[in-house]
Amino acid sequence: MRAIWSGSIGFGLVNIPVKLYSATESSTISFNMLNKKDLSPIKYARIDEKTGKEVPWEDIVKGYKIDDEYVVIEEDDFEKAAAKKSKIIEITNFAVEKEIPTSLFEKPYYLEPAKDAEHSYSLLLEALKKSGKLGIASFVLRNRESLAVLKPMDNLIILNQIRFPEEMRPKRGLNLPEKKTFSAKELDLALTLIDQYTTKLNLEEYKDTYTAELMKLIRLKAQGKSPKIAKLKLVPTKANDLMAQLKASLDKKKKAA
Repeated sequence: MRAIWSGSIGFGLVNIPVKLYSATESSTISFNMLNKKDLSPIKYARIDEKTGKEVPWEDIVKGYKIDDEYVVIEEDDFEKAAAKKSKIIEITNFAVEKEIPTSLFEKPYYLEPAKDAEHSYSLLLEALKKSGKLGIASFVLRNRESLAVLKPMDNLIILNQIRFPEEMRPKRGLNLPEKKTFSAKELDLALTLIDQYTTKLNLEEYKDTYTAELMKLIRLKAQGKSPKIAKLKLVPTKANDLMAQLKASLDKKKKAA
């Protein structure tokens, strides 16, 4: 595993050098863009708008437009803008997990202690476990400031990158139902169905089956076969059918058990 960032955790006056590793990997299938006529791969080019010629990577810089003029930004300018945030995951306060809306969670990373930082790293890890709290921090990764929560998991500290609340789009404009009233029987059946489907959660049982099914289809097409897939028609349950469908769902679950 290759570290994608190195710096320190700032814990009060304690400085804990760490390395950051991506904790996830994509299970999606990568596709190439092809010319429909002869299946030749499509090449993406960086074209100068004025000359119409392709520009090599080494001649490309980043710029920001102000008053019809571009200001060129060099790579070290990003660090100069906030040197501390570029190098330190600064814990500013602690909170319990339920205080953080799940909609803000974005991406997890592993934090590994650098050499000679094992003791202070382990101390923070154990303190987080004992307190039941998460460390709330901010830092800069890939030229973008993010909020983060530091959470203990087994013998390591997980950094979960979270969105700023201002990045969440407002709910207005969504066609949401008004508050409904239900019969006691409807609600009781729905609660009973939830109880029947409630088990001890084991996320290891959940696998990405879509990617595997998609690969089967790709292999069949490579053999010149055309798989027949039944089209799925989704019909919403009408209000007057709701009781019958809830009862049928309970019967189905009982039979499966």
